[in-house]
Amino acid sequence: MSLYKQVRDLWKKPKANMPELWRERLIKWRKENVTVKIEKPTRIDRARSLGYKAKQGFIVVRQRVPRGGHTRPQIKKGRRPKRYGTRLDLNKNYKQIAEERCQKKFLNLTVLNSYWVAEDGKSYWYEIILVDPNHPVIKSDKNLTWLQDKKHGSRVFHGKTSAGRKSRGLRGKGHGYEKARPSRRANLRRQ
Repeated sequence: MSLYKQVRDLWKKPKANMPELWRERLIKWRKENVTVKIEKPTRIDRARSLGYKAKQGFIVVRQRVPRGGHTRPQIKKGRRPKRYGTRLDLNKNYKQIAEERCQKKFLNLTVLNSYWVAEDGKSYWYEIILVDPNHPVIKSDKNLTWLQDKKHGSRVFHGKTSAGRKSRGLRGKGHGYEKARPSRRANLRRQ
């Protein structure tokens, strides 16, 4: 059994497989800032499968996102019953929100992908893989030349990452997904 397979098996049930380490990490991470730049990925198997390489130009950031419903901003003007609901349905998952918040902090980097690391009653933690598209090492990599294009700088906000594509309903193909492409809104306009 390879090392990555063993690591993957441990992360299937982290609370049961490594309870002391899990508890220590959560206690430490709760005291840290919301966005923390880290040296190495916590889940090396997952990071490698999502495109991480241990070379210059790759950065990993741990992002904390609060759990629970999203509240609507306070009403400033107008009196309509529709505006008085406090619940705001964003149609976004926590992973996508974490990626967006991380991208706002690191403007010169591009989000490649992200993965779940931990959760407790109040928060979720995700690790986000960021790439510097202007770094000479990244420029010389054939597989990462697509990052040079400026349109990929804001790919998180356009729902181009894996989490974004999931919330847009683009995970499946073929029968049953006829109305998902190019987008659900475009399909409604076409009717």
